[in-house]
Amino acid sequence: MTASERSIQLVKVAAEAAAEKLADDIIAYDVSEQLVITDAFVLCSASNDRQVRAVVDEIEDRLRIEADAKPVRREGEREGRWVLLDYLDIVVHVQHEEDRTFYALERLWKDCPSIPLPDSVTQVAAQRARGAGQ
Repeated sequence: MTASERSIQLVKVAAEAAAEKLADDIIAYDVSEQLVITDAFVLCSASNDRQVRAVVDEIEDRLRIEADAKPVRREGEREGRWVLLDYLDIVVHVQHEEDRTFYALERLWKDCPSIPLPDSVTQVAAQRARGAGQ
């Protein structure tokens, strides 16, 4: 079993929204073979608490507008270091970069297939990496 078309659509919208707010290390995994509760995880990080909140707000807005999706659960917003948005089909993790390094969710899900993200997401990441190297 693989992630549904709806899940892939939600992943792409969420990833584009995160990239728009300059989230770092945006990746997505198809976890449908390992979990029965969701099809995909989207992971991204931000450099500070304010940016975590901005990324979360943008993801929620874009998923509501473009995919008519609302989270059934939202956790961690008060602390602003790791916010989990559960859309049933997908779960989005927006983490402060320190928490992302510490918890290393990628390590837990590395055996799951990654979901290709839109070029707009990967291009933003490449442009930011080039800018940081100058």
